[in-house]
Amino acid sequence: MRIPHRKQQYLGCPPVTQVVLNANCRDRMIPILRGLQHIYSRPRLRQQALDLIAKDVLGDADPDHGRPGLTLWQILVLASVRLGCDFTYDQLQDLSENHNNLRHLMQVMSDWEEESFDFRRIRDNICRVRPETIEAINHLIVAEGHRLDPSAGEAVRGDSFVAETNIHYPTESSLIMDGLRKILSMAPQLAGLFVLSGWRQHKSLWKKAKKASREIGRIKKGRSDYEVRLQSGYGKLLRIAEMVLSRTQELLDDTLQNEPTDPEGLATGEAAFLQEELVYWHAVTTHVCNTAWRRVMEGETVPNADKLFSLFEPDSELIKRGKASQPIQYGHKVLVIEDALGFICHYNIVPLATDERDILIPEFKALCHRLRGGIQRASFDRGFHSPENQEQLAKLIAHPCLPKPGAKQAVEQETQASVQFRQARQKHPGIESAIGALQSGNALAKCRDHSQVGYARYIGLGVLGRNLLILGKLLLAQEHPNCLAAASLRDAA
Repeated sequence: MRIPHRKQQYLGCPPVTQVVLNANCRDRMIPILRGLQHIYSRPRLRQQALDLIAKDVLGDADPDHGRPGLTLWQILVLASVRLGCDFTYDQLQDLSENHNNLRHLMQVMSDWEEESFDFRRIRDNICRVRPETIEAINHLIVAEGHRLDPSAGEAVRGDSFVAETNIHYPTESSLIMDGLRKILSMAPQLAGLFVLSGWRQHKSLWKKAKKASREIGRIKKGRSDYEVRLQSGYGKLLRIAEMVLSRTQELLDDTLQNEPTDPEGLATGEAAFLQEELVYWHAVTTHVCNTAWRRVMEGETVPNADKLFSLFEPDSELIKRGKASQPIQYGHKVLVIEDALGFICHYNIVPLATDERDILIPEFKALCHRLRGGIQRASFDRGFHSPENQEQLAKLIAHPCLPKPGAKQAVEQETQASVQFRQARQKHPGIESAIGALQSGNALAKCRDHSQVGYARYIGLGVLGRNLLILGKLLLAQEHPNCLAAASLRDAA
């Protein structure tokens, strides 16, 4: 059973709009809760956001039947606070059980209401919300901010950054070990459901694989006869992997054609799951073994396009940003566009093997359409420059700022630049501050969630937390001009 929000007033729980927040507290939760308060105080905006969440959480289910679940408003509050304040699910559970203002904003009664906010329950509810829904809620918040300050959308600036996936440093030996570990844990279970032999020594095979992997690690630390010894170490690991993979293929051939030996049919679903998982892990482990053979045994330079950098996050991309502190990163590029108030009015995960220059105009056209042509000035980094982008951007807005790469072109462009171009160029570095805030304050330096959908949801939640923070600071600055909660930490320091 799901309800949008609790309309009945409870004893010991003040109305959401009357929850008193300490405007002289510099913690980022204060402006985030103030932004959520404002959304709740505007019925149409609140209903639009909750209707979006209801489509994902409820689906085709009847909201009036079943056990009581979190209200849609509680899901929105918890999802906003999670990365708005960079909380883990365990921290979110503790706060939802003990933080008075957060509980009041979630419409939870005082100490005598025994409602469980187990971290699993919070996680499962938040993970039901699709990335597209979070993006739509972000658009609603930005539109509300532009309603409060109509001039905010006239000037925007954009750049991209790398949000890393949560993977370990990839080497062929470690990736092969990842694959063997998963195969040797699932294959005996599947064989047991079909009463098939051949996996009695799976623990011994795993010990041999670990011994070969440790030997490769010791060889990498040595200096003499490095290549010859490395070939010997990889040869042992690849032979074990080949044996495990061949047995796995035989197991799949035998089980995909038969049903589990279970008279009640209870193991059918489990067998189908294990078969599907083993097909995947067999394929990716085979792929890594092939690239390891090509690189180590045959001395071939394997292009990055042929490599896998994680078996758990196979879509992770190797990105060379040319920065001294992080020359190589594993993850995805994320394009963000910020308006004059600091709202992230547009964001998008750059598709694999796609250049930033190829997505600039389509994404910017979508933003112009959503802001109804209100953008007058826009600035981007020189990495987005191309002659076509220069031409298209000039057609879309009155004052584009897209610097040309190269010293000679930059000097020539600067001499012919207008006042608006120079002003946009001067203010453009502010986008780096917004990116830094997203990475440090909203945990977008590295995604803690898994899968492509989880990554997109994580990015959206980080942007949602940032936009609510900006909305709350805007409101607090209007209500209490000199309060600490509305000022940035840099200004207050």
